[in-house]
Amino acid sequence: MTGVDDPLVVHTPGDREIVLSRLFEAPAPLVFAAFTRPELLVRWYGARGWRLAECDVDLRVGGRWRFVSLGPEGARMVQAGVYRQIEPPHRLVCTELFDDQSYPGETLVSHEFYEVAGRTTVTTTLLYATAQGRDTVLRYPMARGVGQSYTRLADLLRSTTTTRGEQP
Repeated sequence: MTGVDDPLVVHTPGDREIVLSRLFEAPAPLVFAAFTRPELLVRWYGARGWRLAECDVDLRVGGRWRFVSLGPEGARMVQAGVYRQIEPPHRLVCTELFDDQSYPGETLVSHEFYEVAGRTTVTTTLLYATAQGRDTVLRYPMARGVGQSYTRLADLLRSTTTTRGEQP
């Protein structure tokens, strides 16, 4: 599941997993920072038409994160979780639960950041509590939204690396 304009690759290797992968033209420390620093997250997180209105990050194992997103026609979405593993700039693992969730249980979200020659592939594995939960999410336009969000991230990384150097 990928296209010319959307370089996001989506796989479903197991009945409870969705794996998303995309290459970014930026070093891993900067990409990791974009996933963990609120001042960067608010600049890219969310599908087209959505924006982060609140972004709380307590980046420590056991620390909580909470995002409030606002979308078209007053739509509001709240998601939150707990950081389980933090290994900058290579790995970030957390739980995720939406306030208005339509499937059971928390999702375990693992981001892997793999850099080669200044380019970083981000591979995100979403492990759902149940196969039914994963199937529910696959019926939503989740992959399209993540693809749009990652396009915004690519633009941010490009402007950050060209105007301020490559340090986060």
